[in-house]
Amino acid sequence: MSRGGRSRRAMRGTAALEFGLFAPLLMIMLVYIVELGESVFEAMQVQNAAEAGAVYAAKHGWNSAGISAAVVNSSGLAGVTASPAPYEFCGCPAASGITTVSCTSTCTGGVTPSLYVKVSAAIPHPVILSDLGLPIPATLTATATVRLQ
Repeated sequence: MSRGGRSRRAMRGTAALEFGLFAPLLMIMLVYIVELGESVFEAMQVQNAAEAGAVYAAKHGWNSAGISAAVVNSSGLAGVTASPAPYEFCGCPAASGITTVSCTSTCTGGVTPSLYVKVSAAIPHPVILSDLGLPIPATLTATATVRLQ
């Protein structure tokens, strides 16, 4: 007999019991980590796809089909779409961002509005276990805006 009158066999049984109690918790933690890691990776890829569309627009000008193709082809992930479709608009810079205005209007300070392109990208994201309560959306989205002139 070893310490405290317990046999080695009884101690091994305790370790197996403890592992049996903690194994489900460890598995849930593993699923959380995998789900979160996959979501972060896909979110970065979607943001990169939107930015690739904006870079295409900056280099080649307004071409909706070309911008959409740049978004779709920029990532190795299947399912990335240029959704909603890219669009161009006139806007004036403001403290809160770009204010959309008519192309014939005048911005504050008498400045002519600039031409912008807004590019969006999206990918559906299937959740491994939806009952885990992770606040991950079913569709990951990103946008990028670039000034053309």
